[in-house]
Amino acid sequence: MGRDVPALVFTREDRRRYREKMHTCLDVLAHMLRESSFESERPQVGLEIELNLVDDDGLPAMRNTDVLQAIADPAWSSELGRFNLEINIPPRRLTAGGPYAWEQEIRDALNHAEERASAVGAHLIMIGILPTLGEAHVDETALSGDPRYRLLNEQIFAARGEDLRITVDGVEQLSTYADTITPEAACTSTQFHLQVSPKDFADYWNAAQAVAGVQIALAANSPFLFGRELWRETRIPLFEQATDTRPQEIKAQGVRPRVWFGERWITSVFDLFEENVRYYPALLPLCDDEDPQKALDSGGVPQLGELTLHNGTIYRWNRPVYAVTDSGPHLRIENRVLPAGPTVADIIANGAFYYGLTRALVDEDRPVWTRMSFTVAEENLHTAARDGIDARLYWPGTGEVPVTELVLRRLLPLAHRGLELAGMDAAWREPLLGIIEQRCVTARNGALWQAETVHHLQKAGTPDRGEALRQMTQAYMDYMHLNAPAHTWPVD
Repeated sequence: MGRDVPALVFTREDRRRYREKMHTCLDVLAHMLRESSFESERPQVGLEIELNLVDDDGLPAMRNTDVLQAIADPAWSSELGRFNLEINIPPRRLTAGGPYAWEQEIRDALNHAEERASAVGAHLIMIGILPTLGEAHVDETALSGDPRYRLLNEQIFAARGEDLRITVDGVEQLSTYADTITPEAACTSTQFHLQVSPKDFADYWNAAQAVAGVQIALAANSPFLFGRELWRETRIPLFEQATDTRPQEIKAQGVRPRVWFGERWITSVFDLFEENVRYYPALLPLCDDEDPQKALDSGGVPQLGELTLHNGTIYRWNRPVYAVTDSGPHLRIENRVLPAGPTVADIIANGAFYYGLTRALVDEDRPVWTRMSFTVAEENLHTAARDGIDARLYWPGTGEVPVTELVLRRLLPLAHRGLELAGMDAAWREPLLGIIEQRCVTARNGALWQAETVHHLQKAGTPDRGEALRQMTQAYMDYMHLNAPAHTWPVD
């Protein structure tokens, strides 16, 4: 979905040709997985961070075009809403550059962008859902100007045939309707990429699915939406509903949603791409000029454009990615479950925990996914999103336990071991995973701080919820720039 697309109307012939080309792409991918060499000897990690834009008062700023022009850096791009931006941090080896190199690189990029954005009256904030965002901010005028977003909006509503219903039953309740997909723009995430070989892909994807609930519980940072306190990670139910192409009758028939955890452990990356083609009609049936079979037969590396575009319109929480660079084709897992923020320190700690834990789980003699049902892994994800760091999650050998206990006793030692296997020494690991440890010891994260701060402000006499959310957002930004992990933030 990162590519530019024209504004147009699709014909039946477009859809037929696109389906045929996707099947050709699948055949070519299957052949490549059997015969071709994928770049994996020096695996890299990557990171994307989605951010919100606010004005001096902490309210949404519909200024992404102006801010992008001011930043003038190809690493930055637009996102769905005019109040969104995204930065793509260059890929790297996990242990490249020393203990603080990646964190410093990210901080430098964000500080530079903030300086440029402030010159045009906007500020950047890393947060799962912008607390000051109201329903009036997510109408059609809030869609970014790029034609691909309007085209995607048109195709989703053409498939649905009716408005979106968004309902979340949490601490408080929300029930509303939307006539655009712009509420999806409220969901800003951190996306960790992990390059893996074809033979190891299934194990790493299964491991990532198994730990998704734990990740969310520890890093929850989205307790408010449209002025209401809902789930600790409200991004999860909001994103699942805001891109749903299914009216109620189609849901009742068991048709799969486009935001999808999945339905089974896999044995090959091919399983995921094949499911995408088999289960989902195309939203954007745009055909490339390339003939992937001819490209392969001639000794080239096919781009598989139709397959990758289709993959970009199916929002798995752990998405498979096929890409081609100067060094050849590669596969990677895009881990999409975590919210943005609260700080760069928190983000890097989340990444260290994820990369270390999945590496250790893949290395086990009896993998966790052979001892845990896929359904339970999905239940963990939604329980974690609802309850955050107070969640009780299931894990093989322990049963259902508080997530903080599970991490401290079982998973944090595994994460240390995985990072050690990846070549990261203790002096490097300890500060990173120490943030995760202290989150668990204090049972505090960004979502809890947001909720407690708003409650404190209201009890102290702040006149209404909206003003409390605005004041909390401004305090959040101050702490975000200090880069102290969120579990250390005071409530005052």
